[in-house]
Amino acid sequence: MTRKLLFQSSAAIGICLFFGFLGAIATQTGIDGWYPQLNKPWFHPPTWIFGPVWIGMYILMGVAAGIVWNKGFYHKWVKTALYHFGFQLLLNGSWSLLFFGMQQPLLALLNIIALFILVLLTIKWFKVVSLTATYLLIPYAVWVLFALVLNFEIWRLN
Repeated sequence: MTRKLLFQSSAAIGICLFFGFLGAIATQTGIDGWYPQLNKPWFHPPTWIFGPVWIGMYILMGVAAGIVWNKGFYHKWVKTALYHFGFQLLLNGSWSLLFFGMQQPLLALLNIIALFILVLLTIKWFKVVSLTATYLLIPYAVWVLFALVLNFEIWRLN
């Protein structure tokens, strides 16, 4: 691993974890009082699992973004891929605010549908630049899809 790649991946991981931290702050506002009262589907995992999984996802996302960034931001495919990545990261961060902070499962559902579509587009653009980066985003896409289904079921049940 080159120093440049290490720096870019570390910076990207830091940015992803920062968005995760902001999401965690929004989550705390609803997780203690509002969320436990909701009806949840049978496949709802234990609440403690979300933090470690999200940290892992943010690290994978950051490494993937660092790999793409390392290919050279001057290249139009790299820029396009990273712009998609940035937009999906904004949607990712806003989901917690909508769901937990504002306690709006329907708005959060619409957000996560858009997020999932944008993650798929990001994967498409990452594939143009780096297969390794693409593979690193696949667990994230699967987790977002799971979160989408979970969000839908919580909205439907409540």
